[in-house]
Amino acid sequence: MTSYLDKKDIHLSKNFFKKGYFIQKVSDLKSLKTLRKAVVNSLCETIKVKMKKEKDFDRFLNDIHNTIKIKNLNNTRLNILNSINSSSEFHQKYFEVAKNLLFSLVGNELAMQTRVNLSIQLPGDASSLLPVHSDIWSGDSPFEVVVWIPLVNCYSTKTMYILKPENYKKIHSKFKKYAGKNSSDFYKNIKKNVEWINIKFGEILIFNQSLPHGNIVNSEKETRWSLNCRFKSLYSPYGDKKIGEFFKPITIRAASRIGMNYSLPNLKK
Repeated sequence: MTSYLDKKDIHLSKNFFKKGYFIQKVSDLKSLKTLRKAVVNSLCETIKVKMKKEKDFDRFLNDIHNTIKIKNLNNTRLNILNSINSSSEFHQKYFEVAKNLLFSLVGNELAMQTRVNLSIQLPGDASSLLPVHSDIWSGDSPFEVVVWIPLVNCYSTKTMYILKPENYKKIHSKFKKYAGKNSSDFYKNIKKNVEWINIKFGEILIFNQSLPHGNIVNSEKETRWSLNCRFKSLYSPYGDKKIGEFFKPITIRAASRIGMNYSLPNLKK
């Protein structure tokens, strides 16, 4: 296959193919801090506590399990989600945080998920689990990637795991043997081969959502906070989640706009 990618993009692509994900330090730290501030401010309003200063954000988020009860967690999360997704600036900053990586790995004419997702995983909370799955199995397009942004340092059981491409290939070729089994049984078969993502605030993760991934009960002493959002090339095939419903165009180029608006002249008298 002919490729005119530059050396940097070829390097990124090779790593992405091999590992199924890529972690990079954020170049636009200002935008990342804007995202975290919006989440913290919404959280403070929701649980009715005094607004926090930026120097206190990390400890406040990590220790939120001392303030929020598990029974109130989902309502808290939904309130924050409604707040951040009502802001067009929040979506733009999210894109800007991942822009360079997205242009290298996906393309420069992009569609973005209309709603950013938020995960809050309190220590010992079994109600916030995302069992092992591949997004493609539930109707997403294999042309999408997930941009996963930690708002605190995520490690060990306070993070997510992903099955490496080489191990997924082995499972994919004999997938019939897992028919009828539940996600717990499936995880037991792959857990020795999954990779746990260690990532710090100030870094972003882009991963191949077709690879099985998920999380388990957070057994650390801190709460996990992370954002995730899907991106895809604007003109690549869509799954069950269509543009205008689940995705919105965000970087349409001039030639595309001209093409979209062009109509042949009427030659009929």
